[in-house]
Amino acid sequence: MSATSEAARETGARLAAAAPLNATLHWSQVLLDAEAARVDAMPSAGPLAGLPIALKDNIVTIEQPTTCASRILEGYVSPFTATAVTRLREAGAMIAAKTNMDEFAMGSSTEHSAFGRVTHPVDAGRVPGGSSGGSAALVAAGVVPAALGSETGGSVRQPASFCGVVGMKPSYGRVSRYGLVAFGSSLDCISVFGRSVHDAGRVLSVMSGPDPLDATTLDRPPMPVPSPLADLRGLRIGLPREYYPADLDAGVAAALRRTREAVQDMGGDICEVSLPHSPYAVPTYYIVAPAEAAANLARYDGVRYGSRKVGPAGDIHSLYRTTRGEGFGAEVRRRILMGTYVLSAGYYDAYYRKAQQVRALIADDFRQVFDSGVDLLLTPTTPTPAFEAGEKTEDPVSMYLADVFVSAVSLAGLPAVSLPVGLSDGLPVGAQLIAPFFEDERLLAAAAAIERAVPSDVEAR
Repeated sequence: MSATSEAARETGARLAAAAPLNATLHWSQVLLDAEAARVDAMPSAGPLAGLPIALKDNIVTIEQPTTCASRILEGYVSPFTATAVTRLREAGAMIAAKTNMDEFAMGSSTEHSAFGRVTHPVDAGRVPGGSSGGSAALVAAGVVPAALGSETGGSVRQPASFCGVVGMKPSYGRVSRYGLVAFGSSLDCISVFGRSVHDAGRVLSVMSGPDPLDATTLDRPPMPVPSPLADLRGLRIGLPREYYPADLDAGVAAALRRTREAVQDMGGDICEVSLPHSPYAVPTYYIVAPAEAAANLARYDGVRYGSRKVGPAGDIHSLYRTTRGEGFGAEVRRRILMGTYVLSAGYYDAYYRKAQQVRALIADDFRQVFDSGVDLLLTPTTPTPAFEAGEKTEDPVSMYLADVFVSAVSLAGLPAVSLPVGLSDGLPVGAQLIAPFFEDERLLAAAAAIERAVPSDVEAR
C-alpha cells in the first residue's frame, strides 16, 4: 500500500470516528481510495501531494452531491467541478468529504442546516460557528489538516475563532468563484481553514490566480507560499478602537491583550486607529447580502434542477410556491424576504442604495488607515467564545451581531485571517489580522510570526 493510499485509509477512519460531530454530509472510502489512486498515478508529486482536504458543501464537484445543506438541492450532483477544486487536485490534494453548513451559507452557527446542526469539537453543547461550521469542526478535531469554506460576511473567520483553528479569507478576486454556489456575488470568497498558518497558506497559494471562467478574478499571478517573518520589526499594527468595546468578553480581551504584548515583544509598533463607520457594518451587510441572495436564489424554482414539489393547483405558480416553501428553511426564507423588500419599488433608494453608499464609506475607512502608514490591523475575531446551541436561534438580530468584527472586512473586499491565541473558560479565542487589498502574502507571513509567539492552548487571564 502506498503512503497516499494509507493516508486515504487513515482519513476515512477519522471521518468515521468523527460522525458524532455531524460535520460531514457526503464522503465514502471508495471515493477516498480513488483519490489516492489518482494522486499515485500523477507523473510528478505536486505541492499538496496526498493532503486530504474537505470541501464545504456549496463548492461543486462531479463525484459527490452538492446540496448547500438544503432540501431544495437534496441529491443534486453538479455537471462540472469548481476551479479551486481542480487546482487542488492538480497539486496532488485528495478531496476527503463535503461538509455540513448553514443552509446556502446563511447563518453564524451551523444550526440552520437541513441535515442537523454541527456540534462544537470541544463542547458538544456549543456551536462551531458558521456558516462553514462543518469544515472548521473537522480541522479542529484533527480529521483533516485543511478544509475549504466560503466567506460572505465572516463565515470562515468566525468559526475558525470558535473552533481554535486558522481561517483565512483572501482578497476578493484572489480565488476563482467558479463552482461556488452564489449567495452574495459581490462578497463571496472561497476561503481556507488550516491547523496552522502554513497549511492555510499553501492551500491558498495553489487555488489563487486568474481564471477565465470567473471575470471577477484579478489578472495577477498566484500567491507564493508565504515565508514566516522572523519578527515584526518595521511593521505598524493598528488597533481600531471600535473593535475593543468596554463590554468585550473578559476572556477575549485578555487573549488580545496578550497578543498585543507579543506583537510589541517582536518589534511591532502598536498604535490606536479609528474606523468610524464600523458600527454600520452589520446593518449594511444585512441589506446588501440578502438583496444579492434574493436575486441568486430565484433560480431554485423546481423547474431546472433540484427538488420539485407540485402544488395542489397543478400550475406553474403553485409549483414555485410549494417547491420554495418546502425546500427552503426558515432562515433562507427570511433573508429572501428581506432582500426582496429592500430591492422593491419605493424601498430601493431608502435601503439598498443607501447601504451601498455606506459600504463605500466603510471601505474608505480602511483605505485611509492603511494610507496613513499602518501595515496591518489587529482585532478580536468575535466578541465572545462559542455560544451555546439554541442560545440565539430565536433572536436573529443577536445571531447577526456575532459577525460584528468580521462583516466590515467582507464589505471592503480585504484579506483577513483569524488565528487561535488562547482559551477563555476552556473555549478557543481568535485574533484577527486585516491587511490592505491584495497583501495576502504579507498578512500570512505576519500571522505565522504571531502564531509562533502566542500559544493557543493557554487560558487567558
